[in-house]
Amino acid sequence: MIELGRLALGTAPIGGLYEAVDDDTAQAAVERAWELGVRYFDTAPRYGAGLAERRLGAALHGKPRAEFAVSTKVGRLLRPGTTAWYGAPALVDYFDFSRDAALRSLGESLGRLGLDRVDVAYVHDPDDHFDEAMAGSFGALRELRDEGVVRAIGVGSNQTAILCRFAREADPDCFLVAGRYTALDRGAAPELLPLCEERGIAVVAGGVFNSGVLAGGDTFDYEAAPPDVLARVARLRETCARHGVPLPAAAVQFPLRHPAVSTALVGCRTPDEVAEDVRLSTLDLPAALWEELG
Repeated sequence: MIELGRLALGTAPIGGLYEAVDDDTAQAAVERAWELGVRYFDTAPRYGAGLAERRLGAALHGKPRAEFAVSTKVGRLLRPGTTAWYGAPALVDYFDFSRDAALRSLGESLGRLGLDRVDVAYVHDPDDHFDEAMAGSFGALRELRDEGVVRAIGVGSNQTAILCRFAREADPDCFLVAGRYTALDRGAAPELLPLCEERGIAVVAGGVFNSGVLAGGDTFDYEAAPPDVLARVARLRETCARHGVPLPAAAVQFPLRHPAVSTALVGCRTPDEVAEDVRLSTLDLPAALWEELG
């Protein structure tokens, strides 16, 4: 099982998710993560239409390459269009799960990152394109792994069914499971996580705050949280409060309690957010809280 570290930094926020971030703040966020010992960084062409990759690469420039791991994703290419990302270039992403697109995408990502390799390459959101992604994108990544160009390959998705299918029908090293194994959403628990544990597939738990609702925000799965979700979050907050624990701390640490989960991925846009998430990940939380949360 590939080792990626307990906490990783996701770069969607420094690509302009929800609000604009300037270059200096983005670089400072990555620098603070490095200072605090984070050594795994996840990105993708989709995040800020390439902006996140460029910013991450600039921040890591000059750092010892053997001391950090970077993952990016294939399955989406960029073309001119109106972006939904704040402060990003006028590009939009579109699905293309062909072999040639995967190789092109990875080459473009390396150019933006200023790196000669990435450590992990994921197929990005192939939820409705299993056959094409299996034969095209994943097949290309398998070739690159066999050639030693990437250390590990996998799939990133916020749907568990597609990941279960890849686990059974392919040979991934790792999965990035976004938002489906959190203090709020246990969707990956019944089937996916046991399957990964059985097959030695490392799980990176992304979206530990479910797009913000577990960290004091009002978004869930990148949209306005519905009333039933807000009510469940309020109950979780009350449970944590009874044990003297801030809900965000439980949110960061919860996924790591499962033996299949190697890494919790947090997305931060400022150095202070990075420092706070690292602090939350190291708090000593009472066993009684975990017993109550289940």
